[in-house]
Amino acid sequence: MLLFFISITILILGYKLYSPFVEKQAGIDIQAVTPQERLHDGVDYVPIHPVKAFLIQFLNVAGVGPIFGPILGAVYGPVALVWIVIGNVVGGAVHDYFSGVMSLKEDGKSLPEIAGHYYNVIFKGVMLVFTAMLLFFVGVVFIMSPAGLLSNLSFFEGTILAGNTFWVLVILAYYFLATLLPIDKIITKLYPVFGALMIVMTSLIAIAILMDAPHLPPVNDVFAYFDAHEHSDFLQPNPDGAPIWPLLFLTITCGAISGFHSTQSPMIARCLTNEKYARPVFYGAMMCEGIVACVWALAGMAAFPGGYVELKAMLAQGGPGLVVNHIANSYLGVFGGVMAILAVAIFPITSGDTAFRSLRLTIMDAFNISQTTKHRLALAVPLLGIAYLMTFLDFSLIWRYFAFSNMLLSTSVLWLATKYLFDRGTFHWITSIPAVIGTAITVAYIATAGIGLNLPSTYSQPIGVVIAVLCLIGLATAHSKRTVIA
Repeated sequence: MLLFFISITILILGYKLYSPFVEKQAGIDIQAVTPQERLHDGVDYVPIHPVKAFLIQFLNVAGVGPIFGPILGAVYGPVALVWIVIGNVVGGAVHDYFSGVMSLKEDGKSLPEIAGHYYNVIFKGVMLVFTAMLLFFVGVVFIMSPAGLLSNLSFFEGTILAGNTFWVLVILAYYFLATLLPIDKIITKLYPVFGALMIVMTSLIAIAILMDAPHLPPVNDVFAYFDAHEHSDFLQPNPDGAPIWPLLFLTITCGAISGFHSTQSPMIARCLTNEKYARPVFYGAMMCEGIVACVWALAGMAAFPGGYVELKAMLAQGGPGLVVNHIANSYLGVFGGVMAILAVAIFPITSGDTAFRSLRLTIMDAFNISQTTKHRLALAVPLLGIAYLMTFLDFSLIWRYFAFSNMLLSTSVLWLATKYLFDRGTFHWITSIPAVIGTAITVAYIATAGIGLNLPSTYSQPIGVVIAVLCLIGLATAHSKRTVIA
């Protein structure tokens, strides 16, 4: 219980005390003309009130990520809370803030375009590939998961609504409209309501757990559990198991740090009416997502009398969606069960639609295609057609590639932000340190994972650290040479 309160306190203090320092390094100009005013087009460049912008950004980056990820990560024990807080304050919130600020400064452009400006065409190409890949995987994942949930509801049994294909087509039809229509036709009208739903649901779960949480481990169990479970058997069926480093950090991304967030920031950067709103919208939304993640990590630890073994058993039986349903019903009764179903069905859809919209923006920006209705339609149809075919593939395979590309993209954005701060001559360590850590995690994961090199952790972990440090040295050296020449 104490660890939870400490975690929430640190997140709030991170916003109150650390974010102003981060903002100071970014060069915010409250007199600057923002992209929505300079490039207004009635489709993507549209002014949005900062409160609405915050709720939209919050829901865009949240979805079910800060619910499912922390529930999966709760198997590792209280150390999951430690990672959420450290990852959020040091990495995730800074990552989200600079992805928004850089887009604001560059006419609301997508991240690959910004990478081409600050680095070179090669880095732009790499970021374009991984950004597009991540957005596409997010979109596909968030077709499959809500469709599976809705088709299995008991009161749809025996009707056409019980078919998975029916819900896949319904969700695809909605994604088509959300990708094609101006942002103020659907997203700005629905998202603030859904964002409020997430806040209400999370608050009710937190209150209920804190009033009755007999199964919470004491704060000193963080270290005891970590020592006793240096190798967790979570995520791999083999008896040897998989190491906490780096898999915990890939399991809990949303709430701690997620590259997907940087793909959403340009969409809102095109709509902000003043640069001063970047901190409450981008940094603030990520801080709130960290609180949501802490609540659900706490729920994953508190709701099972049998501890982590019981949690793992339920995950094996029905995944995190079943755990959400169990937690909501246990603490909130029938009302909670209904709310859980709504949340787990609606929240992934709100990430999937903006994923495909951001994919459309990213591709058309990269190839300098005008955002006319004809061009938007010509791109949306094949993208969603391929996405439909992808829904027939194994969900777990798609999720593994999504998790890897998510961390890789967040690390790339942190390196991009480091270059931005290098060029400004301000304090680059706020991004370069988390960039080094993210690189070490990403390299260690791909070296360890079965989809990568499949090396033992005794080799993959030091390899990750060495490559991360070399990246920082390389960037600093290149910047020094450029400064001397200039």
